[in-house]
Formats: sequence, C-alpha cells, structure tokens
Amino acid sequence: MEVVASPQVGQTAPEFALKGPGGQVIRLSDYVGHRNVVLVFFPLAFSPVCSHQLPLIQKELESLRRLNAEVLGISVDSHYTNTAFARSLGLVFPLLSDFHHMASQAYGVYDPERRYSRRVVFVIDKQGSIVHRDETPPGGGIDDIPRIDSIVDALKRLS
Repeated sequence: MEVVASPQVGQTAPEFALKGPGGQVIRLSDYVGHRNVVLVFFPLAFSPVCSHQLPLIQKELESLRRLNAEVLGISVDSHYTNTAFARSLGLVFPLLSDFHHMASQAYGVYDPERRYSRRVVFVIDKQGSIVHRDETPPGGGIDDIPRIDSIVDALKRLS
C-alpha cells in the first residue's frame, strides 16, 4: 500500500463522504462556503486516549461553534461503533466512519501496519483550505494530544 503525504497548511483539504450518525453521509463539501471545519482523526473508539481527547473537544464545542466551526471526528470504526462511542461519552458532534480508510489515506494519516489512522487534527477554513495541522507524535499519550487552545487560536485568526 502506497503511503500518501499528508496535506499541509495552505493546501486544499481533500473531499470525503463518510457515514455518520444513523448512517447519514457527511461530506466536507457540505461545509465549504459556510463554516470552518475541525477534523479530528482519532485511532479507535473506546480506546483510553481517544476516550480522554474527545470529551475535551466536547467541553469546548460551543466555543468552537461561536468561531463558526463544526467539529467532525473520524475513525476507521464502523458508524455503529462510533454512534455507541459518542453516546457513551455524551458527544454531540458527529463521529464519522472511515471504514474503508479512504479519508485517512487522502489526508496521509493512515497507518497501514496498525490499520487505523494516527491522531491528527486539521482546521479547514470556509474556502476548503487547511489552515492548521497538529499531530500527536508516534507513541504519544494523553499529554501529547493536539491542544484545544491551538485549534481555537487557528479559528480566531480566521475571524
């Protein structure tokens, strides 16, 4: 399997169409022209670090939405698993299923050895360009997750 380079700040974000809650298909293009998007690639539902990271984002969700941003979590889990995971954590932002690894490959975050994506956050502006990227280093734990304040700062620069 060929490893794709991750798009960098200033580049156009790759389009995707992924199943979210209830099997509803959500596309990046649903938001382009209307809202900024915070894409949160996380390795696996119900894993300890993901179970810590996503509630931190939920806690700041209203602040992010006031900055005209929508948050979308993405993992390789099925949309059924993501729905159960979101419910267990009390998340109200959609978790999307990249079951066939199309989005994680397009964003260059897929780890073929582990068969899931790395922990990476992208902030995408209303025009569809990547304006911020933050990745947890390999083997990183709870103390290494992408910081909410850097996401907020990136969104404030767009205001």
